[in-house]
Amino acid sequence: MSNPENKIVITAALTGGATRKDQNPNVPYTKEEFIEEAVKCYEAGASIVHIHVRDPKTGFATPDMEIITPVIEGIRAACPININLSTAIMAGLKPEDRIRPVVELKPEFASLNTGSMNFALFDYKSKDVFVEFLFDNTFATIKKFAKAMREAGTKPELEVYDLGHMYNVKLLQMKGIMDEPLHFNFVFGVAGGIHFKVDHLVSFINLLPEGATWHTCGVGPAQFPLAMMAAALGGHIRVGLEDNIYIKGKDLAQGSWEQVKKAVVIAEQAERAPATPEEARQILNCPARA
Repeated sequence: MSNPENKIVITAALTGGATRKDQNPNVPYTKEEFIEEAVKCYEAGASIVHIHVRDPKTGFATPDMEIITPVIEGIRAACPININLSTAIMAGLKPEDRIRPVVELKPEFASLNTGSMNFALFDYKSKDVFVEFLFDNTFATIKKFAKAMREAGTKPELEVYDLGHMYNVKLLQMKGIMDEPLHFNFVFGVAGGIHFKVDHLVSFINLLPEGATWHTCGVGPAQFPLAMMAAALGGHIRVGLEDNIYIKGKDLAQGSWEQVKKAVVIAEQAERAPATPEEARQILNCPARA
């Protein structure tokens, strides 16, 4: 579908699987915190929230549907923002546990990771990898998840962490396992994945299939420079405490909603206005809500 008014879709990634309250106390853990944060992001200009639900007792990401379901139902009842559920959730899960929230809750969007990789957290002061795991996304898993998303009426958001992942998508689409036009999330800055350089982003864009949409996800200091480039080049923006706990320099963000407000300013500088949730579904070619 076209985007005649040149609207920009802003996604707020509220938590991720790793960001903790001891890093930024505004990271949501409880159902009430998730709902409040989603509403604030919607009011600030976001049209999608990307969610890894947390166990409120431990603060860790969880696949427990008894915890996940009330959070998603609560957000849906509180505001019309689109839901994007993670199918990574946390390290070490079986594929059936990763896809189950999508199958049962049928969100508008869900992440579909497009390749296996070393996924790590790196301490640039000590120059040490202090957390790492093998992020397992085989072709068989990708196909299984894509089929489940199609059956759920959920639009896949194709997570690409390296150029090779773009070619994985090209191979898989020879079978037409996902409905086109496709939507991509270009992730920069994960240890084990590609890091941000202007020519890297251009390379991703040059590999897009016809009609595809895309947005950027920059870890840490790459977040807002990538948002600026996306706004200028016709892409869309992802911000949120999953990716970056700051708003400027070492000033902690008051929440993902504050980063959304900054993204809106960036979009306006590129003469683009934030899309509403309904406009976001149209722009990203998401199936209509039932």
